[in-house]
Amino acid sequence: MKDSYIFPAVFDIADDGVSVEFPDLPGCLPCGDTVEKAVENAKEALKLHIFGMEQDHEEIPEPSKVNNIECEKNQCLMLIDVFMPSFRENMKNKPVKKTLTLPTWLNDMAVKENINFSAVLREALEAKLNVR
Repeated sequence: MKDSYIFPAVFDIADDGVSVEFPDLPGCLPCGDTVEKAVENAKEALKLHIFGMEQDHEEIPEPSKVNNIECEKNQCLMLIDVFMPSFRENMKNKPVKKTLTLPTWLNDMAVKENINFSAVLREALEAKLNVR
């Protein structure tokens, strides 16, 4: 796992927006209304794609050499770089939505008392797991 990655991206510029393809990362296909927005979205998509591959223990491919990638008339090649440590940390702390089941009477009492279900569950899990 590396801290930073740089991958070539092919930007396809059309009248209705810009689509992006990472030749080395099938399925990573961001887009944007403008080139600037497409670059921003490409960085975010690249981070998410690499993070997903890391979580699935997939091998991150070596980036293609830029001189091996051919572009068509309406396309341009850009290098997209991402720094992963801060992104990984943010993803670790990202809230996760959970569904739970309670008896109606308990739910009614908690609602009446304005109980924050998320806070109570988090506190209970932290106590149970001896964290914090």
